[in-house]
Amino acid sequence: MAAVFDALAGRYDEWYERPFGRSAFAAEVACLRRVLPPFRRGLEVGVGTGRFGSALGVRLGLDPSRVELAIARSRGIEPVQGVGEALPFKAEGFDLVLIVVTLCFVDDPARVLFESARVLVPGGSMVLGLILRESPWADFYAKKARAGHPIYRLARFYGYREVLGLLGAAGFEAGPVASTLLEEPQDTAPIRGGQVYDGFWPAAGFTCIRAVRRSPLR
Repeated sequence: MAAVFDALAGRYDEWYERPFGRSAFAAEVACLRRVLPPFRRGLEVGVGTGRFGSALGVRLGLDPSRVELAIARSRGIEPVQGVGEALPFKAEGFDLVLIVVTLCFVDDPARVLFESARVLVPGGSMVLGLILRESPWADFYAKKARAGHPIYRLARFYGYREVLGLLGAAGFEAGPVASTLLEEPQDTAPIRGGQVYDGFWPAAGFTCIRAVRRSPLR
């Protein structure tokens, strides 16, 4: 999968400069900020080209794609090459782990969440940004996948309750949830609103969940 993102890094990053991409990114960052706690040392798993980490003040980013990490470095991210299933960090070294639209691309999401819990201090927070299976946006992107889209064809979308179950099994207590992009799915025109709503909204194109690492893990 890293080879795909290496090859498409420029295309992926340029998407955020288009009218829809710019407006969706602004709404997604606002949604993440709604649930983001204060933190001192954060890590983004699946940092990509560094747009979310840079916007949210998370300065350390891990990704398997060397090309994307080079772009992330230009945005002030300290890049580390690796995968979420085997984080190259000591236990309890962070008080925040950020994962934005990455869980649907990893090989083993349960392992990624277990590893994230391992590197968090007790009481530390995981913040997830997700496209959930209940959303009509997931159907929209799944149609693109069936048409051969090189990135969306790699994605697997998870349901809200399924994500909560994975978090619980990894040692997390789910906390506040926020949603945005509650409009007809499309990816060309700027979004009309961009409001952020508290709670889980099945029609939302982007859902943010904060979860706290239990102490001790069990």
